[in-house]
Amino acid sequence: MTTGYPAILMLDGRLGVVIGGGAVGERKVRTLLEAGARVKVITPEATPRLQKLAEQDRIELHVRSYERGDLKGAAVVIASTDERDVNQAIYEEALDEGIPVNVVDDPPHCTFIAPSIIRRGDLMIAISTGGTNPAMAVRIRERLEKEFGPEYEVYFDLIKRLKAEVDQAPTQQERADAWYRVADSNVLDLVRAGRIDKAFARAVEMLGAR
Repeated sequence: MTTGYPAILMLDGRLGVVIGGGAVGERKVRTLLEAGARVKVITPEATPRLQKLAEQDRIELHVRSYERGDLKGAAVVIASTDERDVNQAIYEEALDEGIPVNVVDDPPHCTFIAPSIIRRGDLMIAISTGGTNPAMAVRIRERLEKEFGPEYEVYFDLIKRLKAEVDQAPTQQERADAWYRVADSNVLDLVRAGRIDKAFARAVEMLGAR
């Protein structure tokens, strides 16, 4: 199996279909919602959490078995049923329709692998073993979570406020240099210390440095 090409799917407002509503399916739904996708779930049995999401109109829930045609209009499909023949049928329909598909814990029936991820606001760190050992990917993620704490979300929220200014620089090199000056400064340390106003002022100062 090849190592694959890493990419992030931009799913804001697009349809993600999850077949299977157990604990695994529930996690996949949560990840799709975090990506801004519209989510349709098809499962003979739904967890209480999925039922609540449906009641809140956050997902479209169909409590029944998968039927061919359920993937129409989807931008991405995730199959998490316990039935191999059902997963196979989902995989084949997705291939026929040209839709990216992930059959959970079955790499040969995936056109993409869902990595283990860390989110800190706009920062996303993805860890994948290519489906070889997902448990190790989880353990690596747990280690990295200790290094990349919640301060990174605050940091990137702060930096986001300066993006429009940096984008005005006339060349790509000047924009890159500006961001490196901020990244190599003590802005993150100031955020960690809770000195947010000082961190912002320092970032502004570094953007103006040459």
